[in-house]
Amino acid sequence: QVQLEESGGGLVQAGDSLRLSCAASGRTISNDGVGWFRQTPGKEREFVASINRSGDYTYYADSVKGRFTSSRDNAKNTVYLQMNGLKPEDTAVYSCAAVRADMGGRSWYQYNYWGQGTQVTVSS
Repeated sequence: QVQLEESGGGLVQAGDSLRLSCAASGRTISNDGVGWFRQTPGKEREFVASINRSGDYTYYADSVKGRFTSSRDNAKNTVYLQMNGLKPEDTAVYSCAAVRADMGGRSWYQYNYWGQGTQVTVSS
């Protein structure tokens, strides 16, 4: 069983940057694809980014493409989401999720393990 823990969220101003971390414990996630999702109250969970197990392939939601970058350090069992040019509409709880496959898709139900999430709030 793997446990995922996000960190790095906070309150920032529009235009600022944050780097979220998703640290895994219990077992290695070097063989898992990892996805990032976000959710605001009353809305469905939204896909943000996906990275494959080796970290050499990523894809993003159109809303964050060019601003967000996902990477991973398998030696540290950690996946990252670098968020630049943050906008108020990026405000949400961000969660990482792992899938027992090379890479996960855009649908949250494909993923096997989830973290609790970290709050990102962007003020205008």
